[in-house]
Amino acid sequence: MTLLWFIAGASLVCALVAWSQARRTAKRLAQISEMYWELKYQQGELRVRMQRLTGEVPASPQAQAPAPGPGPPGEAFVPLSSLAPHRAGLSGGDPAKR
Repeated sequence: MTLLWFIAGASLVCALVAWSQARRTAKRLAQISEMYWELKYQQGELRVRMQRLTGEVPASPQAQAPAPGPGPPGEAFVPLSSLAPHRAGLSGGDPAKR
């Protein structure tokens, strides 16, 4: 019986250590993510500043990406009501005779 209590206590201690380590890792990940986006923003600002100082014309996103050409025809939604003959007062019959 004492062995079971010892195992339960050791399991509880291990769980608490793992939980605290997971919290620290999550906080560190949030800090690293924030630093990444801050550096990415600063790098963009510095690139624009360097382009202004050197006299380069910043390329617009539209000029860099080529215009997409017509692609293969895709699937289109066709409602079934448009395929059925319109019955405006007619009950059946050949649609060509209307």
